[in-house]
Amino acid sequence: MPASTPAHRIEIVDTTFRDGQQSPLLFDTEKYRFTLEEKKVLMTGLLELGVTHFEFFSPVVGVAEAQDVRELIAHASALTQKPLRFLAHCRCNLQDIEQALETGCNGLNLYLGVSPLAQQHNAQKSLEESVQLVQEVIATTRAAHPDLYIRFSAEDAFRTPLEDIFRLYDAIYPYVNTLGMPDTVGIAEPEDVSAVVAQLRQRYPNVALECHFHNDRGLALANVIAAVRAGVRYVDASIWGLAERSGIPSVTGVLFNLSKRYPEIAQQYNLSQCYPLNVLMASILGTLVPYTEPVSLTNRTHTAGVHQKAVLNEKKVYEAHNLHDFGVDKNQLLLGPLSGWNLIYYYLKEVEGFVISKEQAKQIAQEFKGRTSEIGRRKKPEELLLEIAEAHGLLRHTLPEEVPTARLENLD
Repeated sequence: MPASTPAHRIEIVDTTFRDGQQSPLLFDTEKYRFTLEEKKVLMTGLLELGVTHFEFFSPVVGVAEAQDVRELIAHASALTQKPLRFLAHCRCNLQDIEQALETGCNGLNLYLGVSPLAQQHNAQKSLEESVQLVQEVIATTRAAHPDLYIRFSAEDAFRTPLEDIFRLYDAIYPYVNTLGMPDTVGIAEPEDVSAVVAQLRQRYPNVALECHFHNDRGLALANVIAAVRAGVRYVDASIWGLAERSGIPSVTGVLFNLSKRYPEIAQQYNLSQCYPLNVLMASILGTLVPYTEPVSLTNRTHTAGVHQKAVLNEKKVYEAHNLHDFGVDKNQLLLGPLSGWNLIYYYLKEVEGFVISKEQAKQIAQEFKGRTSEIGRRKKPEELLLEIAEAHGLLRHTLPEEVPTARLENLD
């Protein structure tokens, strides 16, 4: 089978309600944590997109989070008949595990670091002590809950010698459903990912694999693509990629990219809900969808004059991706210092309703460019252009008030 075709169903494991709440952006926006109602709205959006796997904090984080998990599980279960997996992110601690299961979670995401740094400064256990602890906890849990979904991940997998990971995974793979390979500190490259996945698949052919990549080097999304191509089934992601430090891949960015290679994802997920989900998060945080997010209006926004002229004639000249399928149903042409006479002609004629010739537009564009130093917080580009147009004595039609004045948004 070609490497570009997965032999398995690809599943998004959304961690917005766990890793997402650890994002510095929640502090930058003074949100700090999502309210229960906000979580329910986000959960609804994720369900409408087709996500069925959700990761939550362990209840030991706090009473409020534990209660929210119960409420979210009830909320999601009432909205769909699809089988859903609710995963508690737990330490290898039997008391933590039982508390998690009491909330209604039907799966566990267990973890422990066995890297040399973790052994010395975090777990403060030797490799053998860690292996014994993890094996005892997982074997005990499996005996008590035979049908429970269990995933285990060796934290910081890409700074841990592979032979140490093998030593640990050899001891537990008969008890787990999935083995994780988290790049906890974001050091991996796609070539590293492909090699590690290949060795894990060869050694544990009957156990599913899950990936979790942090974006410290800006490679998280590329690493996801490499992991899926190599055989990983479960991909951790969050809305906007919210997570510790620089975050992880976004749910919509993962779906957008994987659907290019695996068209069957369009049958599994309702891709038209991608952009609405991103806008929903923007409304909660009170800020714009990040410009780095692939599924965004920014990815259909043009400022350079050459680009704007071409897009006015045919969008495909500078838009290679059909973002309409992902819910982005308009594009933007931003009037500014780089705009040429084509956009100025279009704007004054189609948006502002002036009677204008192309020659007049060229004259106005020349004057506009000569005065762009006036543009700033106190004078918008549109205001300067209108001032110039009116000085030229152009006639103007009466337009409805709802015509946009800040940005040109062209409906498809």
